[in-house]
Amino acid sequence: MLGLGGFWLLWRRPPAAGVPARNLRFRKVASGVSPPGSTSPRALNIFDRDLKRKQKNWAARQPEPMKFDYLKEEVGSRIADRVYDIARNFSLALDVGCGRGYIAQHLNKETVGKFFQVDIAENALKNILEMEIPTVSVLADEEFLPFRENTFDLVVSSLSLHWVNDLPRALEQIHYVLKPDGVFIGAMFGGDTLYELRCSLQLAETEREGGFSPHVSPFTAVNDLGHLLGRAGFNTLTVDTDEIQVNYPGMFELMEDLQGWWQDLGYRWNLNQVPIL
Repeated sequence: MLGLGGFWLLWRRPPAAGVPARNLRFRKVASGVSPPGSTSPRALNIFDRDLKRKQKNWAARQPEPMKFDYLKEEVGSRIADRVYDIARNFSLALDVGCGRGYIAQHLNKETVGKFFQVDIAENALKNILEMEIPTVSVLADEEFLPFRENTFDLVVSSLSLHWVNDLPRALEQIHYVLKPDGVFIGAMFGGDTLYELRCSLQLAETEREGGFSPHVSPFTAVNDLGHLLGRAGFNTLTVDTDEIQVNYPGMFELMEDLQGWWQDLGYRWNLNQVPIL
């Protein structure tokens, strides 16, 4: 079962009277992609971001990437529906960790004027899906957004932020690039994701080895999201949970599917060994 940890519908503070909106500007950085091994000084380097970039590039080069896109398509569609629920137009929008553009393809130019799509994998950006909104592709790491303060009216993110090493800092950066009356809508995998797989691995390893070690990367608990978002500066928070259940005949079919459709994983499984997700 793949439990989505939360959809977030977030506004920043209303703008102060008489303060004009700023034009699009980039931070003075050489590249939005972090150098190999870099991380926030306050974060544990749980994920190798350079390896993650290679994995996502590998997944994007596969001959049939659309075959495994059903979950990303579904979540991207649900986020787009949340955008349509807001009775306003967004002149400038940003997708953090866009992949092949799973959100933008469901939006129209009457709602979003221009769409910036950021991803760490250049191969994903080269295979962006067709859409009617004018878009700009930006190669950058979700942990190091190369934009200035108060740039975007809307920021969205789908199934990407669970792989950053410093989630509080990433949320602070999103808050930083949003205009004062901007909206952030995102979705990430929650703590109960792949629950059955984790339990099966733990039971099997305990039976054979007398103990177990974690084989699934940690996911953020839903109860912690509100606190993290509030700490990042967001207000008017709405955090809820959607559950998407996908059934498989066995563990190895699940792992093969994960390898194919989850660009954010992109692991090349050795099915004779216990996987490290």
